[in-house]
Amino acid sequence: MAIARARYQTLIFGHWIIYCLSLVSLIAVMVIGVTANGAQSWIGVGGFNIQPSEFAKVSLILTLAALLHQDTADTIPAIVRTLMVAAVPWFLILLQPDLGTSLVFGAITLGMLYWANANFGWIVLMISPIVSSILFNVFFPAWIIWFGVMGLIAWFTLPWRWIGTVGAMAMNAMAGAGAGILWGLLKQYQKDRLTLFLNPEKDALGGGYHLIQSRIAIGSGQLWGRGLYEGSQTQLNYVPEQHTDFIFSVIGEELGFIGAIAVMFLFWVLCLRLIRTACKTEDNFGSLIAVGVLSMVLFQVLVNVGMTLGVAPITGIPLPWLSYGRSSLLTNFIAIGLVQSVANRTP
Repeated sequence: MAIARARYQTLIFGHWIIYCLSLVSLIAVMVIGVTANGAQSWIGVGGFNIQPSEFAKVSLILTLAALLHQDTADTIPAIVRTLMVAAVPWFLILLQPDLGTSLVFGAITLGMLYWANANFGWIVLMISPIVSSILFNVFFPAWIIWFGVMGLIAWFTLPWRWIGTVGAMAMNAMAGAGAGILWGLLKQYQKDRLTLFLNPEKDALGGGYHLIQSRIAIGSGQLWGRGLYEGSQTQLNYVPEQHTDFIFSVIGEELGFIGAIAVMFLFWVLCLRLIRTACKTEDNFGSLIAVGVLSMVLFQVLVNVGMTLGVAPITGIPLPWLSYGRSSLLTNFIAIGLVQSVANRTP
């Protein structure tokens, strides 16, 4: 409530302070942090565990909004400056290692760049190395087609056509060939999370157990669900992490298809309101804040629901406002408070 009533414009003058404090907290995690589930992402304070990477999401949104509200992302130097600012906290989070949160940072950055008038072709080229690294090692003929398409996009969108095209194609070639090296740098549990969703039965009692039980729980809910506290998979604790990452499995089993659709509808209404706020405000800073929050929420919802259904890798991304987690819940409320502050000052 206090954030919603405050003037969000004052944050423009203190965004670098917020950004630096966020970096300090992320570095502190690596020194005095608490390790859980393979990641050193929490700091113990007064009997509670605080996750700085969650608050860093809001810090990144404010910082990028302050950078882009005057100098739009319609030039290569502006995009490079934005990516450099986002890369520092992203790298620190990846070192924890927290792959899920680092992906959220990428979604926030790309969403805000797009809203700040970045050429859509440039955004495609920025994510093209990730696609290349997958296609090169999974389905090489598709990689050849992708490689050619990226060359055409670079030729028609980048300045200095020859240099830009050669650079973009070289970047995709190196990403594809170097994917094996990067794969070797991942922890084993991260590899399992990224691949076992395609065939969870391959390790039914290990890495694939979460997804198999989640599918059973959601499927058993059918249309109307089994009723609150009546789901066998969840009440008998067959579904691991059901209060955090797999909370949607509980919804699917106990409230059924109707309940799951109702939850998704509420998220859709929220995202629609965020888009409306971003479009109505005449202040670029406020508009970018709304889009940054939209990118954060939308990406987390899609990935979390997708991983419980088995159509996305299990990355440990919580479902906003529903998954248990003090830092995540507080971060989401702070983000919505900022957008409400923007909406309150929009005619």
